[in-house]
Amino acid sequence: MGIISKRFWGYELKDKKRRETALKAGEDRAILLGLGMVLSSVMMYFVIGITMVHAYTDSAWTEETTCTVLNSSLTKYVNCSYGCGSDCWRISKYPCLQVYVSLNTTGRVGLLSLSEETLEISSECFYVPKCQKDHTALRALITNISEHLKMHQQVTCYYASGEHQASILLNSIYRSSSVFHALFWPSCMLSGGTLIILMVKFTQYLSILCEQICKVAR
Repeated sequence: MGIISKRFWGYELKDKKRRETALKAGEDRAILLGLGMVLSSVMMYFVIGITMVHAYTDSAWTEETTCTVLNSSLTKYVNCSYGCGSDCWRISKYPCLQVYVSLNTTGRVGLLSLSEETLEISSECFYVPKCQKDHTALRALITNISEHLKMHQQVTCYYASGEHQASILLNSIYRSSSVFHALFWPSCMLSGGTLIILMVKFTQYLSILCEQICKVAR
């Protein structure tokens, strides 16, 4: 009877050790997953911080309002170059679309640009298309844009609060909603990773507490 009891106790100890080993391995993997999520989110915060957030804080076009389109017309032709093969470039052209708008809040009149990127390329043209061989197609495209703006005279736009920046943007790449969406997923990952680590540590604490209570009860 004593031999059977010892064997049974031995089997129980081995089974307990196997369970503890499997549990510890699962906890280690969970902690590694949580740490990986935290480190990944920190790296994403760093990248977003030096790109989008920095650009947002430096952006002058932070004020949003409604603009009234005063005039939309095609002016001069602008030369552009397109690739035709390896080390081959050819010249084409597109019409410059100038759009004048007035801010409904201040009444200020200025040239409208599509975005910050367009403004960097040309301060006069509303839209800079991708250069291509068929300049007739480019003219048709820009004419359609002009007609669309004439039909929808009230548009949402962005402007700089200071008078030193006269340009007005139709779309601001670095607005507050864009920054929020860029930071949303890293924040979710950071919260999830932290929650996983806390849950594992809490489970380990409860396990140790349970063992101590069992020892006291014996």
